[in-house]
Amino acid sequence: MALRIKTKFRGKGPKTLEQRAGVVGFNIWKIAQETFRRMGKEDFNFGSEMQVTAVITEVIAFLVQVTDRIVYGQLSEPDRATFINALGKQLAETMQDNQMDFLGSGDHKTPFINTLNARLADYAEFEYTDKGPGYAFLRYFGEKMAEAMSVVDNKWVMEYVMEIEAPHAIKLLKKLVGEVLGIKVA
Repeated sequence: MALRIKTKFRGKGPKTLEQRAGVVGFNIWKIAQETFRRMGKEDFNFGSEMQVTAVITEVIAFLVQVTDRIVYGQLSEPDRATFINALGKQLAETMQDNQMDFLGSGDHKTPFINTLNARLADYAEFEYTDKGPGYAFLRYFGEKMAEAMSVVDNKWVMEYVMEIEAPHAIKLLKKLVGEVLGIKVA
């Protein structure tokens, strides 16, 4: 079953960048969850809730960086910063809420933000063109996913993520960002 991306707003009038970031963040969360479910259906094993959280965090970090690359040059630098910061904050709130359900009370937001910031700095070193992320960009994502899943025996994680999950997620993300921001996405 295909993932339904919701890009329509309720109510009339112009929407702020923060509101648009909320819609993108909501859908990035859905894409990350779908990635986890698809990997489970392909018989990749997840040993614990912490491992699931690590996988979802890696998918989110990848998708936030791809989003930043998509909007680069399409939004002014101040608008881009506002949008990406709002996106990160919204996703951190979602992570906090979800982790409280699974793990109980505590600060689940700070570790997520720390990982997100570290990954964004790392991904910034990799090439992204009109065709999408370069090989090193995808390989880094695959490596991080393999590390997140290393607790259990999961062969082929890196290759599977690079060849199947990343292209699928990027396709959904490009449609999402283009429609929500009203920008042309290659």
